[in-house]
Formats: sequence, C-alpha cells, structure tokens
Amino acid sequence: MRLADLPSPDVASRAASGALLAVPLGATEQHGAHLPLSTDTDIATALCDRLAEHRPDVLVAPALPYGSSGEHAGFAGTLSIGQAATEFLLIELGRSACETFERLLFVSAHGGNAAAVTRAVAKLRAESRDVSVFEPRWQGDPHAGRPETALQLALHPEAVQMDRAVPGDRRPLRDLLPLLRDGGVRAVTDTGVLGDPTGAGAEEGRDLLDDLTAQLVAHVRDWTSAVVR
Repeated sequence: MRLADLPSPDVASRAASGALLAVPLGATEQHGAHLPLSTDTDIATALCDRLAEHRPDVLVAPALPYGSSGEHAGFAGTLSIGQAATEFLLIELGRSACETFERLLFVSAHGGNAAAVTRAVAKLRAESRDVSVFEPRWQGDPHAGRPETALQLALHPEAVQMDRAVPGDRRPLRDLLPLLRDGGVRAVTDTGVLGDPTGAGAEEGRDLLDDLTAQLVAHVRDWTSAVVR
C-alpha cells in the first residue's frame, strides 16, 4: 500500500502490473488554536490510504506536507513555498513518477494549492502523461471550521484540542474571497478559523470521510475506465 515501505524491485513489479501512484498533497499551516498544522496533509493521506483499501492497484506515495499557504501568513507555524514553487515541484515530481507508473493521481486537500495543481496537471497532460487530480470538497465552513474539525476528530482525536475551539468569520466563502485575496486570513479573523468548529463531532467526521472516500473511488474508477479516443 505504501510506496516508501517497498524495495525498488517490488515497486517495479507492481508498476508493471498496472499499479497507479497516489500522492497526498497537503500543507503545513495554521488551523486555528485547536487543530494541528498537519490537518490538510492528514486528510489527504487518509483519503489515499482509504483508496488503496478499495483498490489493490493503488500505491500511496509519501505525502507532500508543503504547498502554497501564503494566505495564512502571520500565523505561527505556517510554512509556505508559494504558487510557483508548488507548480514546479509537482511538474518535476510528476515527470519522475511517470517514468515508473503509467498513471499518477494527486489528492490535494489544501484549497490554496488548487491553481498550482491545475497548472501542473495541465502541463503533465500536455506532455502525454496520464495524470489526474482529486480535490475533496464539502458543504459548510471552508477552513478549520466544523468539517475539518470533525474529520480530525475521526482521524486523530488525540491531536484536537476542543477546549480551545472558537468561532471565526462565519460569512460564506464567496463573500470572503475578495478580502482573502487582498489581505489573507489574518484580514478577516484573528482566530485563523473560517466558520465555527465548536459543534463538531467524530461521528460526523466519519460520515464525511466515508462520503469523500466514495467520491474519490468513483473519480478514480471513471478516470481509469475512460476510453481514450
């Protein structure tokens, strides 16, 4: 299941049998006072692991824990490599991975990576590489709010400090986007939270994780079964 756990000859054998490589893409960035910096990376890794449980042809690469997180500047612990570096890294990683694997899947759980991932995938496809991307989406709070808190309570409850969970800016994302583009998250909330995590629970997180897994499995099924014309 995990690429890094295998010796090279075993990877070559799996790849020759048609295995696809899933790469979790996350971030190291603030998620309020109650969630760990690894939240996006944890979610992406969990989804890739669950995909591998559903499909024996999937190998999971080590997660990439850095991305474009400039919108979270000003919050301690946030480490961003920016849009250009993220795009370049994914292009070079994709080229390298596709020397071994016929198919490459990026699973990106950090919204700030979206533009860079889209450009990188387009470039790799233009070079005739079979690459796809899945970006989990949910209804409700966009960052460090109820959905992400519920997911972490389901995945790593020991890492969640619910006694420190407080609401942030609860306006819809469409209303916040112009402000976020101009001044980042710090411009709209001192808590680093977009939404309200205080009512989150593990059962809700497990249900959401099941739904996202089903979406991912369907995405890969449709991608791998598509007929090239």
